[in-house]
Amino acid sequence: MTKKEALLIIDIQNDYFPAGAYPLTNPETAAKNAKLLIEKFRSDGKNIIHIQHISTQVDAGFLLPGTEGANIHEEVAPIPSEKIIIKHSPNSFHETDLLDHLEKEQITDLVVCGMMTQICVDSSVRAAKDYAFNVTLISDACATLDLEFQGQKISAEHVQLSFISALQFFYADVTTTNQFLRQSI
Repeated sequence: MTKKEALLIIDIQNDYFPAGAYPLTNPETAAKNAKLLIEKFRSDGKNIIHIQHISTQVDAGFLLPGTEGANIHEEVAPIPSEKIIIKHSPNSFHETDLLDHLEKEQITDLVVCGMMTQICVDSSVRAAKDYAFNVTLISDACATLDLEFQGQKISAEHVQLSFISALQFFYADVTTTNQFLRQSI
């Protein structure tokens, strides 16, 4: 099968930015890099798929239906020709038409970026690999936040490094925005 690539942008939504209900660490940098990827995919006429998480749990406090926070951030706003898939759980494939869409478009390779690295990006990348897609993860177009476990704080930087390095082992080729764009020329 001939290689056919699509860009998968996961949950770059307003609530993850400083004025939002659940701000991440450096979401602006991730969004800026995702925008560069979008521009490249648009200029090359390649598929772009936006994933938008809408929480079905009222007590979640963020990404709630009908709120400004749940909207896709303006930095990466879709244009009418781009597919938007609404999801209600971390995995972008779970109970969505993502797999059907990718198969219909004969996509073989996914370039992935988005938010939050340790949940939605991680579960979606793993599922994509399980469905036999070749996955490239753009590390600096992803964002996360500080976590806590058993009273210990784990910095966003360490969360990011841990999850990206784990995905690199088997699930994805990992690169940066600039490296990817240089290879795509």
